[in-house]
Amino acid sequence: MSEKHALIFQGGWDGHEPALVAKRFASLLEKHGYRCTISDTQDCLADLETLKALDLIVPCWTMGEIPQEYSMNVSKAVASGVGLAGCHGGMCDAFRNDVEWQFMTGGQWVAHPGCDGVNYMVNIRRGSSPIVEGIEDFPVCSEQYYLHIDPAVEILATTRFPLVPYYHSSNKPVDMPVAWTKFWGNGRVFYCSLGHHDDVFDKSPEAQLLMERGMVWAAEGKAYAVAHGLTTERFEG
Repeated sequence: MSEKHALIFQGGWDGHEPALVAKRFASLLEKHGYRCTISDTQDCLADLETLKALDLIVPCWTMGEIPQEYSMNVSKAVASGVGLAGCHGGMCDAFRNDVEWQFMTGGQWVAHPGCDGVNYMVNIRRGSSPIVEGIEDFPVCSEQYYLHIDPAVEILATTRFPLVPYYHSSNKPVDMPVAWTKFWGNGRVFYCSLGHHDDVFDKSPEAQLLMERGMVWAAEGKAYAVAHGLTTERFEG
């Protein structure tokens, strides 16, 4: 059996503690036999063929910019079957000017009314995926993300808005996705909006379990694509 390899690239806004989150995610993946490379620069995205040889890419890079060539390399690698998984602003508030990135990941952060320290519930959609099997609804004290969402995503967990006063409060209550899956070509994509600080995963162990299962689920798509001879030709005009 060939070695399983995950690439985690971390950087951007330091407030999200990308180095700590990257280290945590590497430790979780190593339990499942993945060799993890952590890169402190985006230059690890420069070679498309190297990316295609991976099983999983995990971005931990809030805001900032990404060269178009690097962004397209990630897009093509994921389309070929490489998994993509991330959390909070490290994936869905990365590279705000890159709409292809937003299309691929399935959503974009736009607000967190109340900022940090909001107490809210994460409500699991039971039966939505093996990723959430056995996980019950759980409380979180952190930022509560309001996102613009791709309607194609499969929602695994939600949270109720509004909880705190803000301009959106004049609208009806909504259930905002917290975790979802989607596909990008032959690749699997997983996202969880929790993870403002690294210790969120200690305070809410269910959040860490969601990330662990989600990353592994995304990574396993590579082997499925290879075993079934899937190519990207059916997606290319």
